[in-house]
Amino acid sequence: MTDVRLGLVLHGATGRIGTGQHLTHALDVLRRTPFRVGDGRNVTLDPVLVGRDAGRLAEVAAAHGIARWTTDLERVLQDPSDSIFFDCAVTSLRSGLLRRAIAAGKHVFCEKPLAERADEAQALARLARERGVRHGVVMSNIWLPGMQKLERLVRSGFFGRILAVRGEFGYWVFEGDWQPAQRPSWNYRAEDGGGIILDMMVHWHYMLAHLFGPMTRVQCLKSTLIPERWDERGRRYAASAEDTAFISGLIDDRIPVQINLSWAVRVRRDDLLTLQVDGSHGSAVAGLRDCFIQPRAATPRPVWNPDAESRGERLAEWQCMPTNAIHENAFLAQWRAFIEHVVTGQPFPWTFDLAAQGVRLAAACHRSAAEGRMLQVAEDA
Repeated sequence: MTDVRLGLVLHGATGRIGTGQHLTHALDVLRRTPFRVGDGRNVTLDPVLVGRDAGRLAEVAAAHGIARWTTDLERVLQDPSDSIFFDCAVTSLRSGLLRRAIAAGKHVFCEKPLAERADEAQALARLARERGVRHGVVMSNIWLPGMQKLERLVRSGFFGRILAVRGEFGYWVFEGDWQPAQRPSWNYRAEDGGGIILDMMVHWHYMLAHLFGPMTRVQCLKSTLIPERWDERGRRYAASAEDTAFISGLIDDRIPVQINLSWAVRVRRDDLLTLQVDGSHGSAVAGLRDCFIQPRAATPRPVWNPDAESRGERLAEWQCMPTNAIHENAFLAQWRAFIEHVVTGQPFPWTFDLAAQGVRLAAACHRSAAEGRMLQVAEDA
């Protein structure tokens, strides 16, 4: 069989996620090690970086040993030797960029969310199917070691009947005045596609759907707890997007679920993201890398006694699951799967259609917050 050269148009790869995750932990690895797909062919990746800042493009390209970069997006979209278009720039521009790439016949892969609005996300999914291009959205949390361990528990029947699911995500993002913010300022401006609900509920959608089933009923309370922030140039701006949300509902119309999201919370838990699952036969708490379990037979008998010192005792009653497998980087795992999908046609379930469902869930959360009631997520279909 003939080996394959695969041209990749990488738009937004000079940003925080683009450089720190997609280039460093995924594409650099696939470019420097032999990459053989299922039918036995070797794949050589030939990326071209695309953006608006020529200086930054040249700097990142040199640092990663990439020969090609350009500020002329239209030229590379019309180049038939580049078959995949990937976008990880700002959300507000994504839909238009994907439409241009699909029109040019490119296979399309992108960061989440797929679009700002549910109707536009669904339209992109329909367009990609109609044009016959392969399509996918980054849903990397599925491959986190902690979530892989949790999935093993679910598939093995460890929980018995699942009773409830609780998710926590968040940390304190500096306002930007006395310390630089850890996230870009557009994240806090609704007019630029910001807000923690759209940013995070598309993640929670695919995580919950993969492990248990989709959220079918949702009720949301949202708030902007920090109303003023400072941008990358030190300019004060009004934070028009929510930085905190409390979301409850049902998974698959049967399992109660509670998700708490905040960029204005100081962390006192095992990880920045944790997912607790309680079942009739056992419970588990998964973070980014670890997963702690408490089986039914090993569940202690709690006794309420506020007069006795018990600091740390509850944590010691949980067992840390062993790491029985080597877990590769989550971004690397999904890039590998998408490239295999493009080259061989191997199934790839993390499509625009699935991503559109996540945008629909985020839209239902916003609508619930505005109307003050619980909604069937299907109402926003």
